[in-house]
Amino acid sequence: MNQTVFSLISAGIAALIACGGGALEGGSEMPVTEPYTVNTRIEEVAGDPVFGDFGRLIFPVDSGYFSGDTLGGLSLTWYNYIDPDKTVEICNYLKEQAAVGNPVFYDIYTDEEKAAAASKEDTGLFFFRGEPGAKFAVCNAGGGFAYVGAMHDSFPHALELSKKGYNAFALIYRPGAQTACEDLARAIAYIHDHADELEVDVEGYSLWGGSAGARMAAYLGSYGTAAFGEREYPQPGAVIMQYTGHSEVLGTEPPTYACVGTNDWIASYSTMERRIERIRRNGTNAEIEVFEGLPHGFGLGIGTVAEGWLDRAADFWERQVP
Repeated sequence: MNQTVFSLISAGIAALIACGGGALEGGSEMPVTEPYTVNTRIEEVAGDPVFGDFGRLIFPVDSGYFSGDTLGGLSLTWYNYIDPDKTVEICNYLKEQAAVGNPVFYDIYTDEEKAAAASKEDTGLFFFRGEPGAKFAVCNAGGGFAYVGAMHDSFPHALELSKKGYNAFALIYRPGAQTACEDLARAIAYIHDHADELEVDVEGYSLWGGSAGARMAAYLGSYGTAAFGEREYPQPGAVIMQYTGHSEVLGTEPPTYACVGTNDWIASYSTMERRIERIRRNGTNAEIEVFEGLPHGFGLGIGTVAEGWLDRAADFWERQVP
């Protein structure tokens, strides 16, 4: 379904480039640039004028947690199986959307809030559009609450969900468990409060996360937005978690899907299995997939035994909501 939309967008951009450029809103001209490739330098993407000031948030703000100079050479701390082709696809998607005037980034804090707390400058939501009026998901990358590994742990998930028709957001948050959860609470509030503008259905939304991002999704799912400084918004229809050692069960958990590898030296698969079983005993739907031999941070699992897990997780989410 939405793959057709993607093809049309790509064709439109190609035509725009072939014709020598295009007019932006207000009549200004968008500079003509070639699509990114695996050889494109990361700094070129981050500094591309099409993104304005938020291009710097596409990659980790703290450069100490990633290495490589090009999209094809990107490496992120604690992550495995980073797919260069997916990295290029994501960057080109964002570029194409921005070039035709579709907003791909939303600030979640006001200018006044950012002036009062400078760290809030490094937050926001990247938007991967699905069908107008479809349900939404918020994807949260891990990074040990030290950085945000979005290019492997939330952007790919959001892109694939948008291809299924869902409206998917990827959150860039502040380091630290408390501030990260506050940012997720604000993101949930922002999407609910701007649902008409964003053209999303807020009923039965889902929270996704890997590693530290999975803890964020679990905390917001169990405690709610009011516990992190916002007014109370509806609980998510489902929480989707990857490779986390989070073990707490309060009895307030939403339906939960989890997946992890047996060779994960950060998140024990047995810990995740026990948590899922406890959620089930409380009468809430919960499922887990354990992948033989996989390490921490496998993301979409492209080319591994985990490939396809996102499809099953999306099906799980769909079954939980009318």
